[in-house]
Amino acid sequence: MTSQLFAPLRIGVLELPNRITVAPMCQYSAVDGSMSDWHIMHLGSLAISGASMLVMEATGVTPEGRITPHCPGLYSDANEIAMKRVADFLRGISPVVLGVQLAHAGRKASSHRPWQGHGPLTGEEGAWQTLAPSALPLAAGWPAPHEMSRSDMAALTQSFVRAAQRAARIGLDFVELHSTHGYLLSEFLSPLSNRRGDEYGGSLENRMRYPLEVFRAIRDAFPAERFVGAKISGSDFVDGGFSPDDAVVYARALKAEGCAYVTVSGGGVVLDAKIPLGPGYQVPFAERVRKETGIVTGAVGLITDPQQAEAIIANGQADFVSLARAMLFNPRWPQHAAVVLGAETAWPPQYERASPKLWRPGRTLGRPDRSRE
Repeated sequence: MTSQLFAPLRIGVLELPNRITVAPMCQYSAVDGSMSDWHIMHLGSLAISGASMLVMEATGVTPEGRITPHCPGLYSDANEIAMKRVADFLRGISPVVLGVQLAHAGRKASSHRPWQGHGPLTGEEGAWQTLAPSALPLAAGWPAPHEMSRSDMAALTQSFVRAAQRAARIGLDFVELHSTHGYLLSEFLSPLSNRRGDEYGGSLENRMRYPLEVFRAIRDAFPAERFVGAKISGSDFVDGGFSPDDAVVYARALKAEGCAYVTVSGGGVVLDAKIPLGPGYQVPFAERVRKETGIVTGAVGLITDPQQAEAIIANGQADFVSLARAMLFNPRWPQHAAVVLGAETAWPPQYERASPKLWRPGRTLGRPDRSRE
């Protein structure tokens, strides 16, 4: 039977050869917001994996929008030059559809790298003033963010626009707006972090207003022939928080603004949420969004097995899967999945000798055709 995971998928004007995409993964390895040699190695290994689409990690549109001082940005000429160096390298080794996730970390900014403690920076460590829809700390021991004024919001929208324009000059195929995981736009969307009394707080319509304004500005600034997507929350995993019902409404509004796809994740708005981890635990959110809005939808959340991913696509729960930790553990996951599912995917010619399709008839697993070595 033909694998559905390896069936083509159209997003915007581009046709992806399969339904496996690489999620943006923070590496905390930039220097002054500029991508480094680590990104060449890390993203290079993922670009030749056989996945059809690669989203580069959450990238701050201002210096203060970075999660840590070691996160990449796209707010300066130096950042743009560094990212173009990475993108040009990837273009030279892979046909993967390439984009970047544009982000602002909100009240979760100005923090340590995970392996240095996760918590907020101190003044001696270079902490900066964070921004949020409301002056509510993330948790005990975290500083209160500055509640954004209307002028703050307008200025930040323009920072998103400038970053999108830089991404276009770099030659990226798409940009993705980050609006989940408790970062700034997610903070606007969630009633747990947005207690504003103006037209940007209160009802879901009001809480969506600023994220949609930012999306609209990016869509207008990015070339029309390229696409813009979004990563959204399916749930805050807390009573009274952003809900699956809200996700459907937000995804429908994004689609009306020209959003080409959404990837549905969740959590991160508060640190004490009780998240029911398990294989595919967030897939039901994607399934509901897809079925009720018709937007191209990606699923995430402990998707690690090829048969599991195949079932998600075959059962209509999502249009594509977005893999993160599975790709870190096994950067050849798509190629190995193709073997398991009896499908084919791209191999760089330097690695083709490892592809089972080139093994001689009658050869056993592990004994490739050595005439090609």
